[in-house]
Amino acid sequence: MDIKVLGPGCPSCHRMHDMAKDAASALGAEADVEYVTDIAEIMKYIASTPGLVVNGKVKHSGKPLPSMDKVIALIKEEIG
Repeated sequence: MDIKVLGPGCPSCHRMHDMAKDAASALGAEADVEYVTDIAEIMKYIASTPGLVVNGKVKHSGKPLPSMDKVIALIKEEIG
């Protein structure tokens, strides 16, 4: 599973990254959780940060941040 957290480095983006790692771990998913800060790469997916992309699909973008339960559910959708 490929998970990308997109953001320039703000506290909300770091929080999303932590939640994505924790959610993947809680689900027992073998996942590569990457934190993408390159603006050109971010813009390929979303216009507002933070963003969560799972297996190439945009699952969340912008604020407010989703709850931990929501992040787990978003990632679980892609475990299939």
